[in-house]
Amino acid sequence: MNSGTQANSEKAPHTGESEGASGFAGAVDWSVAAKTGIKLARKGPATSRYTAQAAVEELAAASIRAEGPVRDTTGLADGLPVPDAQVVDRAGWITAAASSMQHLTGDDDEPPSGLLAGKPAGLQAGAMLAFLSGAILGQYDPFTGEHGTLLLVAPNVIAVERALRVSPSDFRLWVCLHEVTHRVQFSSAPWLGGYMRENVGVLSDGADEPLTDLADRLTGALKARRHPGGVSKSEDAGIVGLLRATQPQPQRDAIDRLLVLGTLLEGHADHVMDAVGPAVVPTVAHIRSAFDQRRRRKVGPLQRVVRALLGMDAKMAQYVRGKAFVDHVVGAVGMERFNTVWTDADTLPLLSEIEAPDAWIARVLG
Repeated sequence: MNSGTQANSEKAPHTGESEGASGFAGAVDWSVAAKTGIKLARKGPATSRYTAQAAVEELAAASIRAEGPVRDTTGLADGLPVPDAQVVDRAGWITAAASSMQHLTGDDDEPPSGLLAGKPAGLQAGAMLAFLSGAILGQYDPFTGEHGTLLLVAPNVIAVERALRVSPSDFRLWVCLHEVTHRVQFSSAPWLGGYMRENVGVLSDGADEPLTDLADRLTGALKARRHPGGVSKSEDAGIVGLLRATQPQPQRDAIDRLLVLGTLLEGHADHVMDAVGPAVVPTVAHIRSAFDQRRRRKVGPLQRVVRALLGMDAKMAQYVRGKAFVDHVVGAVGMERFNTVWTDADTLPLLSEIEAPDAWIARVLG
């Protein structure tokens, strides 16, 4: 795609807060999803009451302690309030995640109606949440609460720090540096929540297209994959690539915008973790090394399939590609000029610019 067409096809929709529900509204009964997820979720690691309570208290304190260094490093969110984090167990995360998805998809505006409305999809979503509840260390939810909600999943943090054999206090602060960076991003650019919701709304607009059109695109994508060199870009590979291939152009553009945003947010958070870490986390080098090895660790066939279906492998790639983009831009122009990226939808990187950061610098910063 040449740069002219790309700029037009990737241009974002209106970025104000979405009015009304998206086409996904009513498709999922999120109360069923939450109940199903809680029932299916595995128990966390065995801990004494004292150990669990100490972890909760230390994570809550670390989330406040991390805010200052993150703000100093990013130059963002100066003077904005510092809300308390919510330290939860796996059931608490499932409940919060279901609520967040309900807001994101517009189901709070248009709840499911009828005897079975949204319940089959709710069961499926609940199974997904149950699986993810054992992997999430923390999450910033921009869709709930006056200032969003920062969630830290205590049993998962304990499980990982034990598996990695790292200092619990250092690891908990290190995790908070990443999650607090997400809160700072959204606090400094409040339009991001509406931007995400509108792109999710665009994805729902193609739901009623003829099945033959969908089949034609899927067949073409599968044929391309059978030829050497048929898939050359990471966004075209794996389950995400197939998802893109089955969508008409407007929906594909929306997927690309969400992929780019996720890559930027995760890469920026990883960049900040490494920039702040040495000053406030004494064992950060050991933690980073052990954590990166964990990300690359091989998993069993079944787990690999589930991870692919849920897009977890794509998310791992987001950290790497996004951090490389942020590292390069900050190294070239400094953090203050990099922060232009948070101005509006037009200053976000295009999909092609994630792996060509100098192109973003030339387009946005001149």
